[in-house]
Amino acid sequence: MAGNYNRVLLMGNITRDIELKYTQTNQAVATVGLAVNRKYKGADGQLKEDVTFVDCDAWGKTAEMISQYFAKGRPIFIEGRLRLDTWKDKQDGSNRSKLKVVIENFQFVDSKPGGGATNGAPGASRPAPQGRPAGAPAAAAGEAPPYEPIEEDDIPF
Repeated sequence: MAGNYNRVLLMGNITRDIELKYTQTNQAVATVGLAVNRKYKGADGQLKEDVTFVDCDAWGKTAEMISQYFAKGRPIFIEGRLRLDTWKDKQDGSNRSKLKVVIENFQFVDSKPGGGATNGAPGASRPAPQGRPAGAPAAAAGEAPPYEPIEEDDIPF
């Protein structure tokens, strides 16, 4: 296969309030923490759960929309790419790095009342989803999602 491919699809819950900032050139950037849960049966037959925490960044209009319509605990489906940030540690001068996801598209997963709706109807003023890539596991309108929903009590923070 010629070339490279860098694509990430994640669905999880937002772990903290979204931090929206603007660069000196007035470009919006949002920092988003995401928790992705995986339930499985262990060797002993007991139900277990793994949680992976992922740091994400969104830019431009995507950053502004995510910060406007999402908050801690709310589920989100994101599409993006991996980016490796590198820097020198201020304490000891060692090289440091962190892998992040740059959010390029997102979709609402729930229809929580009051999540941007002005008249109480779910999705009344919600922006149109940012587009779904071919083969992305999003449910059609009115269908149940193809996953087991995560209750707020299941969030480990």
